[in-house]
Amino acid sequence: MRGEYKTPGGKLVGVTVACDPAGFITSCSIDGDFFMEGEESEQQAMLDALANALRHGDDLNAVFSAHPHVQLIGADVDAFLIAFHRAVDNGGAAPHSTAMRDTASSRGHTAATSSQAHRPFEQAERKTERRRRARWQALKPEVIHDTPRMPQEQMDIDIRLAERVAAGKMPPTLRFWEWAAPAVVIGRFQSLEDEVNLDQAQQSGFTVVRRCTGGGAMFIEPGNTITYSLYAPRDFVAGMDIEESYRLCDQWLIDALRDLGIEASFSSINDISSSAGKIAGAAQRRFPPIGKGPGAVLHHVTMAYDIDAVAMSRVLRVSQEKMSDKTVKSAIKRVDPLRSQTGLSRREIVDRLIEAARRQQPAVMPFALPFV
Repeated sequence: MRGEYKTPGGKLVGVTVACDPAGFITSCSIDGDFFMEGEESEQQAMLDALANALRHGDDLNAVFSAHPHVQLIGADVDAFLIAFHRAVDNGGAAPHSTAMRDTASSRGHTAATSSQAHRPFEQAERKTERRRRARWQALKPEVIHDTPRMPQEQMDIDIRLAERVAAGKMPPTLRFWEWAAPAVVIGRFQSLEDEVNLDQAQQSGFTVVRRCTGGGAMFIEPGNTITYSLYAPRDFVAGMDIEESYRLCDQWLIDALRDLGIEASFSSINDISSSAGKIAGAAQRRFPPIGKGPGAVLHHVTMAYDIDAVAMSRVLRVSQEKMSDKTVKSAIKRVDPLRSQTGLSRREIVDRLIEAARRQQPAVMPFALPFV
């Protein structure tokens, strides 16, 4: 049995439980499009401990307290509790505590509205944008327009380049991707079976790969997708929370999209949207220092230039719960391609974005990375 809960303005948590004939829970697993920061082994240990606590009715707050170096982004204790109780209720087994479920529901709503209430005023945001631009200009990333690569190679090279920056062997770099084949890229914590129609993906020629960051599934068609990755030393995002680090890494993109005539803005934790719908989604991962290196932050973004909406609806599974806090209740309608908003070709948009990214930065390297 499976239950899901989407934190308003946050991320989806899925909980799957199995019961024996007597109705006792025999296993519990967690998935979702939330984000986590911290050592990989500690992240997995915390997820396993959360699943075990849900199964036995233990205190989830104690699990979080036992893993102080792991940060959960986009969800909280309430999200796990609500998803768990929905799974149990769907299967007909009795939850540990109906009162706990009701309290969690109300707390989850309060936390979401409280987060939304702390959005900065317009004047303060303009000052913040200026600070982001200054920090970006000080970073001076090299800008690379890479050659086409197969989906799994793209996943592997993202890690390898981030590790090179983490070791101090590569300068800050902004890499524009080119895809050599269609793909579905799922987030690190997502359930493959619940996110992708594997038979349809195979029949349609889509390779399914998993990336090293959290977040949701991406539907990739080489001629209809624009993707880039930023590899920067960890001190680039020092002193700021996760949400602000996303905005820092993508402020240059917001400015570039506005120059293209799109009223782009940040939305939720990691999305970029316009009044017409979602434009892009981002994900991050922090890498610890390697040797005497500075460590690194990997930040990658995928934008939709155009979408085969029918193919996407066949290949991806998007639950109603995931759309529960969206104004538009269709994943297809939510993604508004760049082509419809600009009238430009994909190549023109990529060229314009590269031009915007390289302003006051080193020259573009248009060929394959020499160190890969």
